Amino acid sequence: MSENYFKKYPSKDGFYKEYGGAFIPPVLEEEMKKINDAYYAISKSHNFISELRSIRKHYQGRPTPVYFCNRLSEKYGGRIYLKREDLNHTGAHKLNHCMGEALLAKYLGKKKLIAETGAGQHGVALATAAAYFGLECEIHMGEVDIAKEHPNVMRMKVLGATVVPVSHGLKTLKEAVDSAFQSYLKDPITTIYCIGSVVGPHPFPMMVRDFQRIVGIEAREQFFDMTGELPDSIVACVGGGSNAMGLFSGFMDDEECKLYGIEPGGRSMDNGEHAATMTLGKPGVIHGFKCYMLQDEKGEPAPVYSVASGLDYPGVGPEHSMLKDMKKVTYDVIDDKAAIDAFFELSRLEGIIPALESAHAVAYAIKLAQKEPQTSILVNLSGRGDKDMDFVVEKYGEDYF
Repeated sequence: MSENYFKKYPSKDGFYKEYGGAFIPPVLEEEMKKINDAYYAISKSHNFISELRSIRKHYQGRPTPVYFCNRLSEKYGGRIYLKREDLNHTGAHKLNHCMGEALLAKYLGKKKLIAETGAGQHGVALATAAAYFGLECEIHMGEVDIAKEHPNVMRMKVLGATVVPVSHGLKTLKEAVDSAFQSYLKDPITTIYCIGSVVGPHPFPMMVRDFQRIVGIEAREQFFDMTGELPDSIVACVGGGSNAMGLFSGFMDDEECKLYGIEPGGRSMDNGEHAATMTLGKPGVIHGFKCYMLQDEKGEPAPVYSVASGLDYPGVGPEHSMLKDMKKVTYDVIDDKAAIDAFFELSRLEGIIPALESAHAVAYAIKLAQKEPQTSILVNLSGRGDKDMDFVVEKYGEDYF
């Protein structure tokens, strides 16, 4: 695949084979073309690249380390490593693309950043980027997620962002995206919609992937430097899929590395209480792009659920959809209980409290290690669990304390 892969996908129209594209109202077509043209021109310029590299090093604290989980590996087998994106400034991988998107907005002369958020990490990261560049920031968040992720809501407000509660539908991530898009449509000239994952109309899936590629580039070099070889398995959670695409991008050429994208099995795979888009979905159009999607009998996005607010989305990145069809990535599920178990196991064995989203990937790594005790596994620890503490203690504390 190599660099030719990244030049080939997406196509100039924003397609990853049959997925992606830009199914948007005419009022947005011209604005999306401006963003696309500007991204291609600006992102290749010396000034843009130099400023972004400086931000990553001196502000974000990159590179983040790769860490070997000695006690976790001793208990479950295998050799489990973590790419520590939880140590990235603001506590997750999200700042990688938020600083890039905000920098692009500055070059475009935009005044305001608008976005959705589920678990709140994208909202915090974008509010941070807005503060850094002196831009306004408006974050749309479902009322259910506001209640679950109270610490992140407070962080956004402290950083100066306006948090807009979304009270329709299931009041979670899908509805937050709907609300943010509606707000963006009111003034696409002075604002820019900074999508929080590798989803949405072209060019956003490509832009977010490109900004997140730093995770895979660093991880590949770091792992080889530590061990003299590449990992047997690469594991990342998948909601929209930005952290996974970031890590996978570093290993696209390495046939010996198996790639695993882990979706939320939720409470039950049988009665719809999950968000296993790649496992049970079928192609459809959502939020301006085509991808695998969980659908109801009318073909509309189906209700979804996950204990992890950042994973409860009925669609998925178009590039992930293509990689599934190409059989380049294996997509599998982890349910709520296994994710919560992994949350506590990593905390108590390694002193690292993971985000509930990342705990799904940790749980799958444990499962792989038990099945293949000689294997090496690299997990993208995409975020830290500070944001989840109140929710986990209140809901699950009696079972684990």
